[in-house]
Amino acid sequence: MPKFPAIAHVALTVSDLDRSRKWYQRLFGSDPVLDQDTGPFHQVVWSVSGGLVAINWFPDLHSSEPFDERRPGLDHLAFACSSRSELEAWERRLIELDVPNGGVVDASYGSVLSFRDPDNIALEFFASLG
Repeated sequence: MPKFPAIAHVALTVSDLDRSRKWYQRLFGSDPVLDQDTGPFHQVVWSVSGGLVAINWFPDLHSSEPFDERRPGLDHLAFACSSRSELEAWERRLIELDVPNGGVVDASYGSVLSFRDPDNIALEFFASLG
């Protein structure tokens, strides 16, 4: 069996493309590498540490309810950090961006900094103990 490959990309569905494009652009601190209207949906993509993060907007959304990790599907998206001090730097950056967050929280398996995007999608920066 071949080695299981790394995650290449993740795509998140958003309710307001313009609002989310601005929010993620500020978070990532860079312009998107792709912004295309495919017809069935509009996609904006950023290159993030060797992978891609996309936001998709569908003109025929089936629901306008905010994200809820207690429904089947995505629970959260975590971005890997190398240390707790890197998490602390991201906490300062989120405060600069006026992004509410839960502060750095330590657990037996590592440390986490949780926050949410404009659609309430759960995001976090994570540093493992190893």
